[in-house]
Amino acid sequence: MSQPMIGVIMIAVMLLAIFVGFPISFTLIFLGFVFGAWGFGGKMVFYLQTLQFNNVMLEQTLAAVPLFVFMGIMMEQAGLMERLFTSVQLMLSRTRGALYLAVLFVSTIFAAATGIVGASVTILGIMAAKTMNRSGYDVRLAAGTITAGGTLGILIPPSIMLVVMGPVLQVPVTDLFAAAIVPGIMLASMYAAYALIRCWLNPSLGPILPPQNQPVTSSFYWLEATMVISSIIILFTLIVKGLSGSLQGIFPFSSILIPIGWMGLMYYASIWVKKNKPAGFFFSDLWYEFFMGLVPPSALVAFALGSILFGWATPTEGAGCGAFGALVLTIAYRKLTSKMFYEALLKTLEISVLILFLVAASNFFGAVFSRLGTPMLLTEFLLAWDLSATMVLVIIMALIFLLGWPLEWVPIVLIIVPILIPVLVKLDINLTWFGILVAVNLQTAWLSPPVALSAYFLKGVVPEWDLKDIYFGMMQFMVIQLIGLALIFSFPEIALWLPEYIYGK
Repeated sequence: MSQPMIGVIMIAVMLLAIFVGFPISFTLIFLGFVFGAWGFGGKMVFYLQTLQFNNVMLEQTLAAVPLFVFMGIMMEQAGLMERLFTSVQLMLSRTRGALYLAVLFVSTIFAAATGIVGASVTILGIMAAKTMNRSGYDVRLAAGTITAGGTLGILIPPSIMLVVMGPVLQVPVTDLFAAAIVPGIMLASMYAAYALIRCWLNPSLGPILPPQNQPVTSSFYWLEATMVISSIIILFTLIVKGLSGSLQGIFPFSSILIPIGWMGLMYYASIWVKKNKPAGFFFSDLWYEFFMGLVPPSALVAFALGSILFGWATPTEGAGCGAFGALVLTIAYRKLTSKMFYEALLKTLEISVLILFLVAASNFFGAVFSRLGTPMLLTEFLLAWDLSATMVLVIIMALIFLLGWPLEWVPIVLIIVPILIPVLVKLDINLTWFGILVAVNLQTAWLSPPVALSAYFLKGVVPEWDLKDIYFGMMQFMVIQLIGLALIFSFPEIALWLPEYIYGK
């Protein structure tokens, strides 16, 4: 039997073994040894395994994985998201569907902080489900917003999946991070727009909070909201301009002093207004909670991500700064205990070992597969159909979508995607764009029955919700997700504009 056909059998046996339920990492190593020895000899496959494992251990980018995981777990343990959710909920208490917006807003911030779908869906379910039940919110729409918001962790940087995907596609992780920002914000906005439109058409889906649960505010509520939110936007704009160097040269240390000066102005203005109450106007206490819940974690994520995007730090260095910042925030909020710190380290170790060992195993498996020559066989097979690059890409996206039902992103990114790279290169498909398409596609698979792991995470923390209702809720947002995927597919600039703007063509 020819070596390429041995590789085809190896892939078939691998898929069968994974579907049956064998541990993925050990299955890949075992099959790599067996079929490699069959195809080109035991001595060669042993040296190949040693080389691949050594290469993975020397890959500096992958050191960012445990650091980003630790950063997300510490922020989760510190309870920062609960504080932010409560303040956003109260801030929007006079708006129909306020809790849907609060869930999606918090999930976007949390996605940037953790990048772990299971953790995001679980935390959002714990925070929001009981409040939604008490407020008479529609179960299906509530389940859809929680699960859809939770899956944003796959896409919004600093996503762990994008960190792993960079070396696989041989694309800079910074390019993938920049390319994922606009699609992530676009999808979150589409979710929010859908929830608001549904509540506008049918107000019973998301009633406003009862008057006794609404916060005490002045009669100029919308002026309060406009001033606070505008001030925070200006603050982050000044921080970004300071980081990018746009504020340099105005006066000594202007890049640092201007954002700090604006923050001081915000603080003293709020104190003066609260004390003097001009024309009966004052800032409600909920804005302090909103500021303290939003700004510290957002600033941490922005600094870690900004240092990477602007080229000041490698992904690993940026992740290290983020992890240290998360630890400092946890101490500042007085949430750090020895038990919590130990549990965070243990969770980080478990998740990191799972991902990194699978990276090493899949690299070895992929090296054996390539050495057998099967990728070239598959490339020639697909090109022989004489299909356009668009049609080949549609077939690949459909394959990844179907595989996303039973498999998590790790085996798909580390096993399936490398097999497809020769075809993509031959068809001259932009690999950065392809990486974002894969990320959005896998995000869609998290919401699509029959497997839809997000449903089981949510059901675990909200047992009173029927699984059928959770599924129906998820499917609404899966359609939105598919529309988003189609938009990114049809208009590649949605993903490619920002990296081209930052790094040039």
